Amino acid sequence: MAGPIWQRIHATLGEELAGGRYRPGDKLPTEAELAARFAVNRHTVRRALAALAEEGRIHVRRGSGAYVTQGQVDYRIGRKTRFSRNIASVGRQSGRLVLWIDTVIADAREAAALELPEGAAIHVAETIGDADGVPIVFGRSAFPAEALPGLPAALRESRSITAALAAAGVSDYERRWTRMVAERPTPTIARHLQMNESHPVLRAESLNDGPDGQPVEYSRSWFCSDRVQLVIDEETFRA
Repeated sequence: MAGPIWQRIHATLGEELAGGRYRPGDKLPTEAELAARFAVNRHTVRRALAALAEEGRIHVRRGSGAYVTQGQVDYRIGRKTRFSRNIASVGRQSGRLVLWIDTVIADAREAAALELPEGAAIHVAETIGDADGVPIVFGRSAFPAEALPGLPAALRESRSITAALAAAGVSDYERRWTRMVAERPTPTIARHLQMNESHPVLRAESLNDGPDGQPVEYSRSWFCSDRVQLVIDEETFRA
């Protein structure tokens, strides 16, 4: 095969992935091991691995190595949408990283969704959700600050929105509506999701109500489309 050496390494590894030498979830040899195998420097190997990652065939965990992509997660959207439950239902382990949480003044969109007056305070949290350590969704959630004063501390401690809402006095909640659209990720979202900026994300905008019918969470979530397939539950069409 003609062309740069890194392209030949990319082709060889690609053929091995397609042939089943490495299964979904398997860790690839280290850069040093691949460099020794192909008699090249690690920079050349890194370019080949980066090309495979851009194609969605592998993902790189910082400080851990390169792994074969598990395939798309079926993520269910319904009245009782719960992140950890969704991930567990497909046999994967969920995790959530809280990047940032603060209490700020709601913008016009957030105030309207949460049915708050202009100038009302909200808690805003930005998080990354993962499946088996692979980031699949970047989320930005807004909560009414006056109604849920203890939520920031609870979310920092539990890293679970469901648990944090329960600790703040919201025993249960249901999805009122969800809107979805495909778009290009911002550079920041692409970095957080460890994906190529040229690949699309699925943006889901949603509103959750507490038992009294009042909004408790307005969120925007950006799902990596290479790793997630959104599934609309049949129950969503009833009512």
